[in-house]
Amino acid sequence: MEIAYSLSIALQSHQPLIVTIIITLLSLLAVRSFFKRPHKSNATGTATSSGKQQAREARPASSCSHTSDSVVLLNGGSAGLAEEDMVMADVSKVVSEIQSGASMMEQLVPEITTHALSYLDYPSLCRLSMTNSLMRKAANDDNAWKALYHKDFTLEQDTVTPVNGWKAYYAATRAIMNVNTEFFNIIKDRSLSAMSLFWLNVDYVKCAHASGVLFSGFVSHCRYNAVIQSWQHAFNWEQGVDFQVRDVRARVLTDVAWVTMKTYVDMNNGAFNMTNVFESHKGRWYLVHHHSSGMLATGDIGQQIVH
Repeated sequence: MEIAYSLSIALQSHQPLIVTIIITLLSLLAVRSFFKRPHKSNATGTATSSGKQQAREARPASSCSHTSDSVVLLNGGSAGLAEEDMVMADVSKVVSEIQSGASMMEQLVPEITTHALSYLDYPSLCRLSMTNSLMRKAANDDNAWKALYHKDFTLEQDTVTPVNGWKAYYAATRAIMNVNTEFFNIIKDRSLSAMSLFWLNVDYVKCAHASGVLFSGFVSHCRYNAVIQSWQHAFNWEQGVDFQVRDVRARVLTDVAWVTMKTYVDMNNGAFNMTNVFESHKGRWYLVHHHSSGMLATGDIGQQIVH
């Protein structure tokens, strides 16, 4: 426990540097674990033969070798045979260590491994999983992805148990976050064609702008057109609106997702509460509901009547 606590304090104090160090250390552990893999039963003979051949080829021709040769000859032996025996002993020792050794990664306490991996970002964790089978197992650990989800998105869904695991849930949440960001880019660019493709063309779409007007059309087949026309009116402003988006929260199910957020046109003025509801069709997310409303000032809350 003392080791884990000390490691936690050290990691938190120098996080940017530690992330780089962690990647380097885990890469070294991956390389070491590769050389620690068990070999087949004939590994000793093969390694010994190759060791002999490499030793003969790598034997230096310098004058330093004559000293050891002369000592062996004085003892009545052969210099070449003595060196071969020494090489064979060294190679046998190395092979024995390879066959019986365990990876340093496997010897780490799981909690420490998970804690260390929690300091990696999404791309780093994905790259680590491609190192080797041992790193892939560590990087695909569900607890590591749960920790990354809470760090990058929200702690609100701590009790959620994703059907396909936290890695798949993280990927789905990141995808819907990117789609939601695209929504604000379209508003900034005032692109009506992009907004038309962004919405799902069905008869149940609805859009409520901050003005309080709900656009859904009076006839079912006209609701999509009414929503798009509402954005055409909005884009007739003199300039595009560059929203500052804060407190983004997403919940993703199989084919439905919703995102809530606070948006600011001017950080000095009040915020808007926004909600976007998306549906997935043929591998793509489409907007089916948008709602925006101004936040009440603190002094106005007590004056509201809740029904």
